[in-house]
Amino acid sequence: MPRYKYSGRDRKGNKSGVITASSKREAVVQLRENGIRVMDFQELPETVLTKDITIGNPVKLEDFVIYLRQFSTLLKAGVSVVESTAILSEQTESKALRKALKVVEQDLREGNPLSEAAAKHKKIFTSMFINMIRAGEVGGNMDDTLERLAVHYEKQHFTKQKIVSALAYPIVVGIIAVAVVIFLLVSVVPTFVEMFEDFGGELPAITQFVLKSSELMQVYWWLVILLFIAIFVGIIVIRNNKQSKYYLDYFLLRMPIFGKIFQKAALARMTRTLSSLFTSSVPILQAMTIVENIVENEVIAKVIRQSRDSLEQGRSLTEPMRRHWVFPPLVSQMIAIGEETGSLDAMLAKVADFYEKEVESATDRLKSLIEPIMIVFLAGIVGTIVTSIMVPMFEIFNHVG
Repeated sequence: MPRYKYSGRDRKGNKSGVITASSKREAVVQLRENGIRVMDFQELPETVLTKDITIGNPVKLEDFVIYLRQFSTLLKAGVSVVESTAILSEQTESKALRKALKVVEQDLREGNPLSEAAAKHKKIFTSMFINMIRAGEVGGNMDDTLERLAVHYEKQHFTKQKIVSALAYPIVVGIIAVAVVIFLLVSVVPTFVEMFEDFGGELPAITQFVLKSSELMQVYWWLVILLFIAIFVGIIVIRNNKQSKYYLDYFLLRMPIFGKIFQKAALARMTRTLSSLFTSSVPILQAMTIVENIVENEVIAKVIRQSRDSLEQGRSLTEPMRRHWVFPPLVSQMIAIGEETGSLDAMLAKVADFYEKEVESATDRLKSLIEPIMIVFLAGIVGTIVTSIMVPMFEIFNHVG
């Protein structure tokens, strides 16, 4: 968050210092509330130590949906946009949203429209929110627009949570499996090494493999940590580069089992967003640009870009979609019908409903199948290590007997 150096006067005399705020306007407001009359004011350059590091939107989706619901309710009750924003800035539990709303409130009191005030906080308010609010201001139906936004984000959150819950189990079991293997190789297996050496006979191949793995793990355990760090950093670097992210998204969409779920979730997000924008009377080319930027899948974003170009050249929206494998015939056919009948928003909403239900049922089926598979997987790994120890021990006992 930006830092500002100030000097001024309060009731006790001269005063100076540094204040942290999301914008210059918010900093001045804070100083005035503290009774300081600002004489000199300048922004300090950001450093690595002072720069805020955030991944994605700093406001949780649940908090944003609550904000939209409450905002819509207040407007329907006859409360002005300015007063509604003031009330919500005090009620919201999200610190980032509260700070942004306080600055938005000041902008509103100075006569700026909500869309312009929100556009100054693009980390909080998405381009979709800004454009739909702008359309609502023109059409005079802000409360309905906010209600549609709330429904849109609720459905988006529900679909996202379904995918997260489906992926959480195998990821957690995988981490536990790695931890158990490391523990057995580092702490348990070495205690039997001396016994096996005294035995003197040739050990089974599986035992030799496990003992060698244990020896390597004790020496190069730090490589495992470095590997996990490298994977984590690598994913972040790939996701931040548009070209490399395209290949990552392509790989995810082509994955067995999970690829279909990712594809359906991305299509649900795309069609739901387009439907919401069209319902709010956002121009189609502008809506396509917004969806391209927020769809979070570069493979689909590329096709959307091609579809927008097709529209600009006077051709059909669905031409590039029909030619690409990521768009099933259902999507292109429903959009084509919507184009012909003038009900594109309704058709897109139906497609979004269909794919959201598909994601829900697919993730439920996946969870029911993957649980026993992961249990067998974990048991197989641990069983292999235990077997490698027990087999030579039985031979030792037989030899002694």
